[in-house]
Amino acid sequence: MSVATLDFDLPADLAAREPAEAAGGRRDDVRLLVSRGEAVSHHRFRELPRLLAAGDLLVVNNSATLPAALDARPDDGPPLVVHVSTARADGAWLVELRRPAGGSTVPFDGPAGAGLRLAVEGGTLTLREPFTSRLWVAAADVPGTMVEYLTGHGRPIRYAYTDRDWPLSTYQNAYATEPGSAEMPSAGRPLTGAVLAELAGRGVLVAPVTLHTGVASAEVDEPPYPEWFAVPAATARLVGQVRAAGGRVVAVGTTVVRALESAVDRAGEVRPAAGWTDRVIGPSDPIRAVDGLLTGLHEPRASHLRMLTAVAGEPALRAAYAEALRGRYHWHEFGDVHLLLPGSPSRPAAG
Repeated sequence: MSVATLDFDLPADLAAREPAEAAGGRRDDVRLLVSRGEAVSHHRFRELPRLLAAGDLLVVNNSATLPAALDARPDDGPPLVVHVSTARADGAWLVELRRPAGGSTVPFDGPAGAGLRLAVEGGTLTLREPFTSRLWVAAADVPGTMVEYLTGHGRPIRYAYTDRDWPLSTYQNAYATEPGSAEMPSAGRPLTGAVLAELAGRGVLVAPVTLHTGVASAEVDEPPYPEWFAVPAATARLVGQVRAAGGRVVAVGTTVVRALESAVDRAGEVRPAAGWTDRVIGPSDPIRAVDGLLTGLHEPRASHLRMLTAVAGEPALRAAYAEALRGRYHWHEFGDVHLLLPGSPSRPAAG
C-alpha cells in the first residue's frame, strides 16, 4: 500500500453490506480503530467516551440526509436513475446520471448532452452543461424547492456494495437537524444517544457545524467540488476556548474539517462563516482548526485520504490502513470507524 499515491488493494468482502441493526445490534457496535501517531489500537465504538478527555470538543455535522435518488426517463432511451447532488444559487441542480443494474445502479455511459430532457415524477429535469466528468447542471421544473421535492418523491442513494434499499432513517445521524445532504455524513452514524450521553457525563463537549454533502460515487476518484457550509458563532467561539484551555478539537467527519478550515481567518482563528466552500485539503496544507478526526475508512485514491494525511501525517495513515486491512475492518457508511488523535494525549482521559 502506498499512501503517497493514495492507492491500495481493498478486498470486496470488506464492504459493510448492511447496518449493524440488521443483525440485531446497535449502531455503536461497530469497531473503532484508534491512531495516535503510528501507534494503533483496536476498540468498539462505544468505548469512544473513555478515549477522550474532559474538556475535549467533538464537532459534528448536523446536515440531514435527503432521499436524493429519483427514477427518470429520457425522451428517447431506457429508464435512468438520477442522483441529485445539490441545488445551486441560480435554482439549477447538480445531478449525476446512473443506469439501473442488478437492483442498484452503475454510472450511465450512454449518450447525454445539453438539452436532454428527463421526465421525473411531477416534472422534468433538462441538462444544461457539464459540471464535472460525471455531474451535470440541470434546470429543474418541479413543484417546490429541491428539499421539498426530494422529500416527497425521492429515495436514499445507495450503491451496489449494499444488499438492498434501507429506509431514510438508516441514513440519518442522531443529531441531524438541517436537511441538505445527498449522502449521509456517515462518520457520526455510530454516535448513539447512549454514547452522546456518556460523552456529556465525562465532560466531553459537542457542538455543530453544517456542511451539505454532494454525491460521492464510489466508482470515481476526484476532488470534492463546492459545498454549502455554516459555522455558527457559538461553535466558533467554543473551538477557540477549548484550544486555549489545552483541550482537543476532534472533527466528526471530513465534512467538519472542511467546514472549520473554511472558517479560519488569517490569524488562525475559527470565525463564524457561511457560504460555499471549494476548500480541498491535502498534505501540504497546515491544519489549523482541529487536532483530531473521527472518520470512516476511505476507498483507494479517495481525495479524503489526502485530508487524513494532512491531519495525521503519512506514516500514521499508512500504519493505520495496513492495520485496518490486516484486521479486516469494514468500509463504507455502515462500516467501522477510525479515530486519529495526536501522537500522545494532551492529558489523561476521563475515567
